Formats: sequence, structure tokens, C-alpha cells
Amino acid sequence: MRDIIKRQFLSGVLVVVPLILTYLVLRFLFETVDGILSPLIFKLLGYSIPGLGIIATVLIILLMGIVTRNLVGAKLYGYGDKMLTKTPLIRIIYSAAKQLIEAVSVPNIKTFKEVVMIEYPRQGLYAVGFATAKIKFQGGKNGDKKLVGVFIPSTPTPMTGIVVFIAEEDVICMDITVEEGIKLIVSGGIVSPQTINLHARRTIGEA
Repeated sequence: MRDIIKRQFLSGVLVVVPLILTYLVLRFLFETVDGILSPLIFKLLGYSIPGLGIIATVLIILLMGIVTRNLVGAKLYGYGDKMLTKTPLIRIIYSAAKQLIEAVSVPNIKTFKEVVMIEYPRQGLYAVGFATAKIKFQGGKNGDKKLVGVFIPSTPTPMTGIVVFIAEEDVICMDITVEEGIKLIVSGGIVSPQTINLHARRTIGEA
């Protein structure tokens, strides 16, 4: 009886957990849109509309998908994209946000170099992240340093997180794909291979 209950419970977890994680990600999007639109609607109409964020987010995503899939819409999107990437200040935020979303949502775009582990926030604790680039920092008390940028996403919304810079020899490369790394993070470690090979002190980006 105990084994039967255990199997049923695990089956339920496999159904419930993805739904909860999807809900949390979508709620983040809905609340963001609602936070932008609700004050405007209240100012125009004098009252709030419950659920506006959900309706607006779904409609915006569908509308943008429909528009960008036709020739005219694709050209307009390309024009708007170029305009935003050339506008001072806006281009910094827009370009960075776009690349991050593409890296997280479309793993075949090689924005992230590798899935890595680093000791963070202290020794003995390991955080999973994505190597982004190697940057040479010049000057300072200890001279020039060549460090690896590592983006550590949040769970369950990998569009947010922190960036740390760490010496390459302290980066541990994980032998999994970026897509598998995203699944591992979004699922809170539930969805992961049973065994992951590690490659410490390997050159980032090396096959």
C-alpha cells in the first residue's frame, strides 16, 4: 500500500509542479503588464478592471505573434527593432533584455556559452548559472584580471537573476546543454539528468 501511495504521489507531483511553475512565470508577466496598464485605465475611466493584466498580456502576445508572422509586420518589427537599438539609453536596456529573453527562451541561440557551477554565495555552496563572456579587467591593486561572467538565474523565473565575475579556474563546467540547464533551474532541480559530468578548470567555450 505504501509503494502504491508513493507512486501515485510522485505521479501527482509530475502533473502539479509544472503547472505551478508555469503559473508563477505567467503571473510575473501578467503582474508586470497589469502594473503598467491599470494606472492608465484608472486615470481614464476612474475605476480598475479586475484581470486586466491577464487579458492584456494574452492579447498582446497573440497580436504580436500574428503581426510579426506576415511580411508587412516583419518589416515593421525590423524597423522598430532598429530604431530602439539606436536610441540612446533605451538601446542599452532593450538590447540587454532582448538578448537575455532570447538566451533563456531559445536555447539554440548561443548567447550562453556553457552551463556552469560556481561556489556562491560562500564556499561549500554551489550555484548553477550560465557562462556569458570572458572579460579582461585592467588596472586595480592586483593588476589585470581576466574573469568569466556568470549569469545566475532565479527560480522559477530565469529571466531575472544576478551576474557575478569569477576567475576561470574557479568555474566548474557542467556537461549538459543550455536547455537542460534551464530546465534544471526552472524546476528547482527536480528536472535534471541522474548523472552530470563536471569539468573543472576547463577553458570556457572549449569543446
